[in-house]
Amino acid sequence: MKQIRNICIALLLVASFAACKKDNYKNDQGVHIAKVNMTTYEYLKSKPIFDSLVYLIDRAGLKDAVNGNVTFFATTNYGVEAFLAARTRRLIGQTGDENIKFRMDSMPVAQLKDSIKIYMIKGQLGREQMNLDGVLYDSEVGPLPNVKFLVKLERVKAYANYLSYVDYVTYAKIIGSRDDQSANPDQIPQAEKDISYICQTSGIITTTGIIHVMDGRHRFLFNNE
Repeated sequence: MKQIRNICIALLLVASFAACKKDNYKNDQGVHIAKVNMTTYEYLKSKPIFDSLVYLIDRAGLKDAVNGNVTFFATTNYGVEAFLAARTRRLIGQTGDENIKFRMDSMPVAQLKDSIKIYMIKGQLGREQMNLDGVLYDSEVGPLPNVKFLVKLERVKAYANYLSYVDYVTYAKIIGSRDDQSANPDQIPQAEKDISYICQTSGIITTTGIIHVMDGRHRFLFNNE
């Protein structure tokens, strides 16, 4: 199974510490159990690290949906910017115009709505509802052909005297069957491989739902171009 995973915790911490400190955003590389007296949308809007995501939510008209009874896997600015850069490279390749840009306004609103809703799972999924085996869900988009979303805990060895391991919340796009349950994972075509990311922060409990924050190296829409 070849999944895109974040297990280089120390490297990510060094790379993101300065930005997170500036944004007054808690990036603890894992568990963050905290109740905030804000809705999910209000919390995202209060943190500059989610400025791009909030812009997309507003453009899609999904404020009420985000504030619904859902678990929201939030993409940071880094994930949105990396997605835009990848789509820009695609456009340049298609048109030959090196000045062309794919911007946050470039995606049709209907497509944008579905793109955001794939990060929303009905109900509130805290760590106590998760396990190491994982559970497959349909997102708030509804059933998608040959696609499910996996929520699980991923156990990572801890490099600390007082811990032997840490269980990280993981969100994955599963294409077809799960790669980790395949008898021949090396035979899975690249386009059909699962895409999985650890959440850099998990368990932010708002007045309306729960937020888990995707690793900054996760590209919006699970883009892996």
